[in-house]
Amino acid sequence: MNNYNVENLRKKLDLHRMHVLNKYKYYDCKKNEIDRGFVIPTEIKSQYISNLGWCTKAVDALADRLVFKEFENDLFSFNEIYNLNNPDIFFDSAILSALIGGCCFVYISQGVNEKPRLQIIEASNATGNIDPITGLLTEGYAVLERSGDDKIGFDTPKLEAYFKPNETIYFADGKVVSSVKNPAGIPLLVPIIYRPDAVRPFGKSRITRPARYLQAHAKRTLERADVTAEFYSFPQKYIVGLDPEAEPLDQYKATIASILQFSKDQDHESPKLGQFPQTSMAPFTEQLKTLASAFAGETGLTLDDLGFVTDNPSSAEAIKASHETLRITARKAQRCFGSGFLNVGYVTRCLIDKYAYTRDMISEVKAKWYPVFEPDVAALSGIGDATIKINQSVPGYFGSDNLSELTGFDASKEPPKVEAEDEL
Repeated sequence: MNNYNVENLRKKLDLHRMHVLNKYKYYDCKKNEIDRGFVIPTEIKSQYISNLGWCTKAVDALADRLVFKEFENDLFSFNEIYNLNNPDIFFDSAILSALIGGCCFVYISQGVNEKPRLQIIEASNATGNIDPITGLLTEGYAVLERSGDDKIGFDTPKLEAYFKPNETIYFADGKVVSSVKNPAGIPLLVPIIYRPDAVRPFGKSRITRPARYLQAHAKRTLERADVTAEFYSFPQKYIVGLDPEAEPLDQYKATIASILQFSKDQDHESPKLGQFPQTSMAPFTEQLKTLASAFAGETGLTLDDLGFVTDNPSSAEAIKASHETLRITARKAQRCFGSGFLNVGYVTRCLIDKYAYTRDMISEVKAKWYPVFEPDVAALSGIGDATIKINQSVPGYFGSDNLSELTGFDASKEPPKVEAEDEL
């Protein structure tokens, strides 16, 4: 028998909330790193604060390639449920939130005329205890509204919901205000998880610790390069043999003036001018490129994705080959998110029909995705030639359904036939 306790889930959310908000700061490029360097004075550091969007690029490069298509063999009309909930925004928002926080949650409810409503809640505002077999929650907790600014991390919950298998309890300012029966028999809070495993059942964020370290290191490199650029622009000069009684030079005028005048001393000796070796920016450029290479290896991107042009523009196949790691990562993400979206549709259907269907009844429903890389004309030609040869060997092996998976195009419908009018 399960011992349900909302207080345990509140403590669990408080434990992980700051970690998720910290990842959102990296994604929003609002994370201020502490530079522990001892060479540059603190007052100068504060004037050269740089920003990098590498972590943002790591998330967006994968999220933009994950485009959900539909459910195949849709026996329970899952596609209809999602079409009622703005699918163009819903799927993209769920995928993006899950890649940043490791997971997100979908709050299921009923609106006008008992139509299903799906609301995405980020991992910083929801948690629960998960069933490792089905990927569904045995109990869940979500903060639906907070007082004040949600980004500071210390605001108090204003409206909460505690999800049990047969009941959803709502809290306002910490007190129970209502309770709604749940005929689905499953908590109406469903997780969408990115790369779950036995150790991390709630997944792993795309913004990993190595990615955060490399971006912070590159950020410090840019700040030091900014400070060094001042010395690079105005090299240090020196004067030897100047009369001690000469009027002191204005350092600013001496730096920007094109002509300087010096008189001979009483011994008719002229001062000698010199310049220290100019500071080079090359070490910073090389260090930044090295960090970019390490970041690209960590996230499956290329140096071109991070702004370092390496070669001439490549063909679609060459780009696809260079992103092989990203392609494999995207296919893995499709399997993870497809299972989560299937669970959302399953629980929603149980709620709408007011009947607790068994999980095995939806085993034939499959999530379909558009190709990670859209094929160009040359790739389509190659697919066509290969299809003809394979179908000659194995008739009917390729049809409109599996070719749609390869090309990303749906089979066109035949135009309606118009009967010819009888001749007069």
